This record gives sequence, structure tokens and C-alpha cells, in this order.
Amino acid sequence: MAEKKTSITFELVMRDLKARTFSPIYILMGEESFYIDKISDYIADNVLQPEERDFNQTIVFGSDMNAAQIVDLAKAYPMMAEKRVVIVKESQDLHGNTEFLEKYLDKPVSSTVLVFCHKNGTIDRRKKIVGKAETVGVVFESKKKRDYELPGFVENYLKQHKATIDNKAAVMMADHVGSDLSRLISELDKVLISLPQDRRVTPDIVERQIGISKEFNAFELRNAIINRNIFKANQIIKYFDKNPKAGSIYSFLPLLFNYFQNLMIAYYAPNRNNENSVAQYLELRGGWAAKDYVTGMRNYTGMKTMQIISEIREIDARSKGLDNPNTGVRDLMKELIFFILH
Repeated sequence: MAEKKTSITFELVMRDLKARTFSPIYILMGEESFYIDKISDYIADNVLQPEERDFNQTIVFGSDMNAAQIVDLAKAYPMMAEKRVVIVKESQDLHGNTEFLEKYLDKPVSSTVLVFCHKNGTIDRRKKIVGKAETVGVVFESKKKRDYELPGFVENYLKQHKATIDNKAAVMMADHVGSDLSRLISELDKVLISLPQDRRVTPDIVERQIGISKEFNAFELRNAIINRNIFKANQIIKYFDKNPKAGSIYSFLPLLFNYFQNLMIAYYAPNRNNENSVAQYLELRGGWAAKDYVTGMRNYTGMKTMQIISEIREIDARSKGLDNPNTGVRDLMKELIFFILH
């Protein structure tokens, strides 16, 4: 890995690690901690044999160390092993300037695997340490999954565990749990344990195992709104009103905002009546994924879409107490749905 890397995927990092191609430096950074933890845990569990770790593996936290101390750890040579592993958790809290690390990266110790886990943000790529790390090792940015990517993530995770899932069930799971991948996987593992022999996840299984109603959930509310089905939307809102745990304004506001935001963008697609064209413009996985936006453009004008986006923002602010002394979240929920559908 001597060539400079400006962008690298989780799959590529893991492929090299599993092939036992280790770099002297890994900077793992970003908003999504799931992939950072997966990579650093794999390194901790697989670079060294269990009997080699006592003397050759050090895991520290950035808040307890400074850059000079990390360099000292990295410069040490392994004892009765081929490699030495140094993992810095929460490295965003590391004390001191990075000058020592920059100098170390001019000539890193080849027998050391040095890992920085920088969470809840990224290091400015204009800084020397990033450029030098890219030249001699791996810089990986772990980005949050966008909402439309989550059903695909669900499908791929289950496929890795020799299971399949209905598209509706995948969207139900994604909408219910959201973009917290650790929690999403925890829920998927719960479903996997109870799968029947055909190992197919259906909406009925999701409803039974996760506690999401297959008829009254944020996914079905979104569908009703897309198709401007006033009766169905009101049914779901009434259900939410009586069963707050099933859905609330906080669970479907982001869902609706993302949909109408993308719908507004879809109006600028070169051929907005063609599902494949819209899918390509919105960077969706295929024409089927754009069907909701083509339907939405039939049911909502561009002007109405802009008004809905503005209303969602206002309702979101009011739900948090801004300029809203009296109206409860349930009434705000009803007010928003009425505005969208009329």
C-alpha cells in the first residue's frame, strides 16, 4: 500500500486485512462509528496470535496520551512476534500537536501497526498528518449511511448471513431503527435467530420480532402520503395517537423531510417521467427506487413540495418548543399531515 489513497472503502480495507496485508498506519475517522469499530476490532483480534498480545498489543485512549507518547509506543519493536499493534481509541481527544506523528510518518516502523480511531468527525485533509498517512498507509472516512441506503444495507447484511428480506420489510426495519448501524444490526440479529427454514424475512416477521405494525408504521404513512391516500394516512395518524410507541412525530419527520427534499430535486431531473432517469439523477440503486418520486411528482406540484418542506421545518421547530407555547406534538402531527394532503 505504498501508493497515495484519497478515498478507500470499508470493503477494501477489510479485504486487505483478511489477506494479512497490513499497513503501518491506519487513520479511521468519521461520523459513523460502526465501521471504525469493525476495522479496529478486526486488527486487535487478528494481527497477533492470542499468546503474542500481552507484550505486543497496546490499546490506549486519546484523552490519556499525547502525540509524543504514541510515537514512543509505535517505535518499540515486537517481542517474539512479527508485528506490534498500537490502537488509539477516541484519538480525537489526543493531547499535544501532531508534529511528532508527522515526523514519525516520514519513516514509520514497518513492524508496527498504528491505528487511530477518530470518531464524531474528520481530520482536516489539508493537514500534513493526513497526507503523509495516505502516502504510507490507510486513511478511511466512515460516513453516515443516507436514509435511502439503509434498506440496501439491511439486505446485504442478511445476505451475508444467508437470509433474504422483502423490500417492504427492509424499509420497515430501516425506517424504524434509523441510521444507527450498531442498533440496526442488533435488531437484525434478533430477527435472524427466529427465522424459519426458508430464511426469508417478511413484514410479518418484522412485526412479530421487532414490534412494528406492518399496517401502521412510518413506512406505510409515507406510502399513503406519496399516493395522497387521505383515508389511509388519517388511519395511521389515529393509530399513532392511540399507540405512541408505534410512531411519533419524531420518527416520521426526518423520513418525510428527506422524501420531499429528494422530490424537489427530482423535479430537475432531465427526464422526470422516466424512473431510470430519476434514479440516476438522485443516485438511487435502480429504477424501482425512483418509483415513489415519479408518483410524488404526479401528486404534488413543485410549488406544493416547496411549501411542504417549509412546513416540515416549521413543525420540527415547534415540536421542540420554538414559538409554540401550547400545541402538543400529537396535534402538530395532525396539523402537518392535513397541510400535506390538502
